[in-house]
Amino acid sequence: MPAARPRLLYVTDLAYPARGRRYCDEDIHLTARLRDSFDLALCHPLDAAALMDGFDAVVVRNSGPVIGYQKEYDAFRERALAEGTRVYNPLHGRGDMAGKQYLLDLTAAGYPVIPTVDRPEDLHRLPAADAYAVKPKAGADSIGLRFLAHEELAGLPCDGLLVQPRIDFRYEVSFYFVDDLFQYALHAPDPARRWVLEPYEPTGDDLDFARRFVDWNTLDHGIQRVDACRAPGGELLLVELEDLNPYLSLDRVPEETRDRFVTAFTDSLHRFLAA
Repeated sequence: MPAARPRLLYVTDLAYPARGRRYCDEDIHLTARLRDSFDLALCHPLDAAALMDGFDAVVVRNSGPVIGYQKEYDAFRERALAEGTRVYNPLHGRGDMAGKQYLLDLTAAGYPVIPTVDRPEDLHRLPAADAYAVKPKAGADSIGLRFLAHEELAGLPCDGLLVQPRIDFRYEVSFYFVDDLFQYALHAPDPARRWVLEPYEPTGDDLDFARRFVDWNTLDHGIQRVDACRAPGGELLLVELEDLNPYLSLDRVPEETRDRFVTAFTDSLHRFLAA
């Protein structure tokens, strides 16, 4: 008899109304391809904890911002860790998976990141700017984001909030990795249209920049997206290290690149299951 194929529970919110993106299309495409190598079932993130025992691994993909179901997500994490359930991406990620604390840690460590503080007494550490971005530490998808003038920051209760200078960047660019292997890059030439993306050919310096954050995150397996902006001086600054459920914008890359990504994703899952 042929060996049994690995069973994957693929977690996605197909109906999540993401701005400028269609989660359902991306996950329909990916799961159709993964079925060539795995026995696979899809479920909503609210159902993952109840269903995961019957599978070899849980693959968290376009599941939407967990802030909308934080209690249930925390329960899923707690149970998966207690029972040793394999979750891809692994649950020890240091990026968005753990909230926005990494922006503070990277700022303190001198990494090329948009300067970030979370205490009123540290506001003076931020460079002067026309406006400042204020957002929740646990936020995602621009939920709760607002822009304030410097004088409006006085007396701002920073508990649970991050403050950053608003950068007049030239464009945003995202680098996509499977495990520690670079796959492709996309950029948004118009800063006002974040999800209108085009293929981007990174320089060696660009890739060195992105790899610093992938290396810092120490995930042996998984998909990561390193989001950056091109500052007025030409340098790249980290905007976000997405290691929980990064949208991949696969509809914006050539078919050859998409096929190469699916192969890398499939191979990564096999290595993860064999580890």
